[in-house]
Amino acid sequence: MNEWSWSAAQAVTPEIFLAVSGMLLLVLGAFRGNSSLGFITAAVTAAFGVTIALVAKADWTLTSVFGGMLVVDEFSAWMKITILGGLIASLVLSYDWLKENSVVRFEFPLLMLFSGVGMMFMVSVTNLMSLYVSLELSSLCLYVLAAIRRDSVQSGEAGIKYFILGALSSGLLLFGISLVYGYTGSVDYDTISRTLLAHQGDVPVGAVLGLVFILAGIAFKISAVPFHMWTPDVYQGAPTPVTAFFAIVPKVAAIAMMIRLLAQPFDSLMTDWSQIVAFMCVASMLWGAFAGLAQENIKRLLAYSSIGNMGYALIGILAGIPEGHAAVIIYITIYMIMTAGTFALLMALKRNGEAIENISDLAGLSKSSPFIAYSMAALMFSMSGIPPLAGFFSKLFIFQAAVEAEHYTVAIIGVLASVVASYYYLRIIKVMFFDEAAAGVDKDASWSRRYVALASIAFILLFCFFPMSLLSQAQTAAGSLFR
Repeated sequence: MNEWSWSAAQAVTPEIFLAVSGMLLLVLGAFRGNSSLGFITAAVTAAFGVTIALVAKADWTLTSVFGGMLVVDEFSAWMKITILGGLIASLVLSYDWLKENSVVRFEFPLLMLFSGVGMMFMVSVTNLMSLYVSLELSSLCLYVLAAIRRDSVQSGEAGIKYFILGALSSGLLLFGISLVYGYTGSVDYDTISRTLLAHQGDVPVGAVLGLVFILAGIAFKISAVPFHMWTPDVYQGAPTPVTAFFAIVPKVAAIAMMIRLLAQPFDSLMTDWSQIVAFMCVASMLWGAFAGLAQENIKRLLAYSSIGNMGYALIGILAGIPEGHAAVIIYITIYMIMTAGTFALLMALKRNGEAIENISDLAGLSKSSPFIAYSMAALMFSMSGIPPLAGFFSKLFIFQAAVEAEHYTVAIIGVLASVVASYYYLRIIKVMFFDEAAAGVDKDASWSRRYVALASIAFILLFCFFPMSLLSQAQTAAGSLFR
């Protein structure tokens, strides 16, 4: 193996290790069947842990490999570790649920693993074709996961809706890529950037139109308005651990991919794309806030919450400065941790063996299950942005970046939307602590859910002691995008 290929292989060692592990475990599952679910789940979890170690100890010096298809830098390393942490949390939450609901499918953890491989490549891509391939590797696994409960009409419907709309978004993305290639003559990020800079002031309309279609395809993946329509139905219809996975991990990868795309090849078109991003973030914040007010189903409520949260994250991208991207990194990391804790508690709630899904079913939870009630209250306060919890700092950094970039109107709308959205978070707390008690909930015997919930709560409570330290590291990661 020559020097170039050896260095390239070293740069993607974590992805290679994860992919090879998945293929070996797939062969094992094919021979042993669904009885191997426990072993495969443990093995995949261990593989994620080893991959985190491989990413952490790797050389994060800016390195472009495979002819400019991928890059390794501090930004990709941070996002990969975040994604892998989310994958571990999602997998830990899913195992007990699968056994309790007789959904014993050895493919489940493997689909998460291969989707994770795609997400890890997504945050490192520096070529529009590698962007598309990595995005599809991740998405195809997600479509199957949404419909994995074959005896459920809701799960099947969620999978079909997600697949059809996902195929549409992929078509939009590919059409946008073809336009950009046609007008710039390349799909390589560096070449596209140089070509657009050379045409500064006279950028081809086709290239701008191509970027619009690309952003439309990515907006679907992060469920930003107006490409959010799949989110409430898929969140409600998919099995709860799958919904948790959708809420925790894929959006982290898609946001990271969008940051690199707009900060590098299309940075010179900021005047054009900032208008699109501004519309998406304002519309997402407002729709997520006001539509969430009418929701009774908790999973649908969390879907609208995710739409709103993606709107806040887009503010940092709109700022177009390293401080804004650092704020997005912090925001999306905190959002992932809060969401993992929320779903851990939600999956622990059952009454007479049936999952609790409506907000009204939480009435009096503080008396029947105080641990879950107080834990949920802490997470809801954090999502509302109440200081000194982590959610407050995540929004503070985002709004500071918007003000620094002089996007005052967007920042004001964001603050007002956050106030409106806090109503439905505080409503959950009110129902748990002040409404007349409903029948008690079943005792949850799953320690894995408690561990995830406790880890999430510990993070949001302790974050106030080291916010600037993490922000400084996030700024270093974001700075690697501009070298």
